[in-house]
Amino acid sequence: MALTERSLAIPEIMLIAGTRVALGAGIGLLLSDRLNRDQRKAAGWALLAVGVLMTIPIVKGVLGKPPVAGKPSTSGS
Repeated sequence: MALTERSLAIPEIMLIAGTRVALGAGIGLLLSDRLNRDQRKAAGWALLAVGVLMTIPIVKGVLGKPPVAGKPSTSGS
């Protein structure tokens, strides 16, 4: 599988990091015992859903960007 380098702006990187945080926090809440069961499940599923749903358009946006000019795609060899 060839890797293609794409440039990202700081706000895009922060948005990607934010979705990872939401996913991780949601999974963490689902697995922890800090809140009562109903609160934990509601918060965990909500954060997990936000993380997953926000990832889809971000991935589409990043993959839709043109490769960095002047740099060839990296091949597997």
